[in-house]
Parts: sequence; structure tokens; C-alpha cells
Amino acid sequence: MAQADLPELWQWGEYYCPWTYVATVRLQTVAPDYRGRVRLRLRPYPLELIDGTSAPRDILEQEWWLAAIQEPAAPFAPYRSADWPTTTMPAFEGAWCAARQGDDAFSEYDRRVRRAFFAESRNIGKRETVLDVAREAGLDMARFTRDFANDEARAAVLAEARLGRERYRVEGTPTAMLPDGTKLPQALAEPEMEDRVIVGVPPLPCCGEECLAATRTLFERALAQTSHAAAGG
Repeated sequence: MAQADLPELWQWGEYYCPWTYVATVRLQTVAPDYRGRVRLRLRPYPLELIDGTSAPRDILEQEWWLAAIQEPAAPFAPYRSADWPTTTMPAFEGAWCAARQGDDAFSEYDRRVRRAFFAESRNIGKRETVLDVAREAGLDMARFTRDFANDEARAAVLAEARLGRERYRVEGTPTAMLPDGTKLPQALAEPEMEDRVIVGVPPLPCCGEECLAATRTLFERALAQTSHAAAGG
């Protein structure tokens, strides 16, 4: 089956969101098991365009380690640089450029740019950092640099964000979804916050292989939806 004809599983996400990072690592771990059967699409949802604010360091530093204990395969380290990103738009524009080189190129870039922020204290709001990440991901740098300098990249990210907000009613990140708009639950223990302070944490919904099993159900939902449609349901 051609890639364009595969059933899809979407996740709308933000690059500075630790919960998106955890969910994405799980999705990318499971995705190879569904190669040729389900296409995973990680779609941009930069919260600064929705909420009007940049990466909220005071909130993220509270959530950082709570997210870290939920997925050992997602490396975290304290953010030790004073150079905190005030935007993630360059990282999203870089993702669009990477995607033009294929799904595998995009996945490699996406893994590396998340790790650059959460584990390596690198400012992914800087264009030079994004170029470094693309180079480390083994991308065609002549093509990437040309695409990255084009205003089309930002326009594409803005269009995706509007689509998520206006058509699909995305309200936060991460949001897993089927193409018909059905939102899917993810096994994350996100905290309750009041006045930008964590005041409660729910029990962890899974551990280890249980979390990957829960992630596999998302891919199975994508497969089931396609089977249902083919049967005329």
C-alpha cells in the first residue's frame, strides 16, 4: 500500500512540552511495528501562537522531573544554560523542512530536537541550533538550508496550528487523534495546577511495557477505523 493510502495516527504537539516529549518517544518506539500499516503524523501545535506566551520556564521546571519518571526512554537532564528559548517556532520550521526529506528524516530530526532541549540544555528557539540538529540528524543540508530560509516553512506551521485549533478543536498538547477528529487518551499522569503551581499529581497510569502496550492501542484504533470504513460501517 502506498504511504499516502495508509491509515494515519496523528499527534498534535509542542516542542517545549515535556508530556509531548514522553508521548512522542513512546509513539516512535512503537511505530516501526506498524510500518506499512499505519502512518504516524506528528503535527505542529506551537502553544505560543495559541496562548500568546513563550515557553513558561517556571511551569516547565516543575513538570520536568514528573515527566522524566514516566518514560525512561526519554532522556531528561536539568536545563543548565541561561540561554532559555523564548520561542519554538524555529524548531517547528525545521521539522517542516525535515519532513520534505521523508518520514524517516523527519523522525530523526524530531527525536534529536526534543532531546536537544530536554537532555542537552540547547536553545531550540535559535536558528543556528536548529541547523546544528539537522546536521546531526544526517539531513541533506543544502536542501534543508534552502528550505529553512524560505518563508513557506513558517506559513506551513501557522496553517497547521490554525487547522488544529479551528477544525479539530485541539486544546492542549499532546493530543492524539484519528483523522476523523476522534481524540484518543494517552497514558500520562499530568499534574493539576493552580496559579502556575503543581498542587496535585494523579497516580501513574502505567509503567514500562504497560505504557508501550497502551501506545499500541492508539495504532490499533487507527487500523480498526480503516477496517470499519472499508466494511461500510
